[in-house]
Amino acid sequence: MQSFQDKVVAITGGGSGIGRETALAFACKGAKVSICDLNEGGGQETLRQIEALGAKGYFTRVDVRHEAEVQDWIRQTISQLGGLHSAVNNAGIDGAVAFTDEYPEESFDQVMDINVKGVWYGMKAQLAHMKNHGGGTIVNIASVAGFMSLPRLIAYVASKHAVIGMTRTAGVEYARFGIRVNAVCPSFTETPMVSHSLDYPGAVLNVEKMAQINPSKRIAQAYEIANAILYLCSDESSYINAHPLVIDGGLSVV
Repeated sequence: MQSFQDKVVAITGGGSGIGRETALAFACKGAKVSICDLNEGGGQETLRQIEALGAKGYFTRVDVRHEAEVQDWIRQTISQLGGLHSAVNNAGIDGAVAFTDEYPEESFDQVMDINVKGVWYGMKAQLAHMKNHGGGTIVNIASVAGFMSLPRLIAYVASKHAVIGMTRTAGVEYARFGIRVNAVCPSFTETPMVSHSLDYPGAVLNVEKMAQINPSKRIAQAYEIANAILYLCSDESSYINAHPLVIDGGLSVV
């Protein structure tokens, strides 16, 4: 895969999981990497790992539910690292686990604010810069849940359907500016969020059971999702736009 030498990449939710793996993968390819996260400790650790690879990094604590914070982070990224060429809108949560008629409104609103509005706020700031500076690439983190159902996770499922819709819309709108907007749609991946989503009263799934229902007989590793993100940000995918790329080991077609 091509080098990202001296390219600037901005990643939300870079403090753990897919966000961290993606940040480190870009750093290994020579990119300058800006990350934000609500978890300051996790973000600082990712920054330390970026710099240990010899790459230049930047971190700030951001709550993606607040547009002003996202806009300021992008402005600081451009100021600190010298531009913006690619962005990954990764920050997200799974929310409460409950049947639809019992689902708490507070959790529904929180999931939508982070998973949907957070992605929208990220794209707004990123697109505004890219359309006036020669284009760029954006990858949003959706899920196979954007194509199917996950019982007792109505807010999460709705949010990932929304991310796919926003990705397709923005990809079409901004192609004329040399901007490509795509999404990756992973199935269960070994991350702290997946571990958290299995830790609730009455949980019927665990990692072993999830692996068994997948045709590949395992769940994904975060680096596998990161590799796909780098591909979508590279010139090697130059004619892929407004596309939700499913990465699920074949789960969604069984």
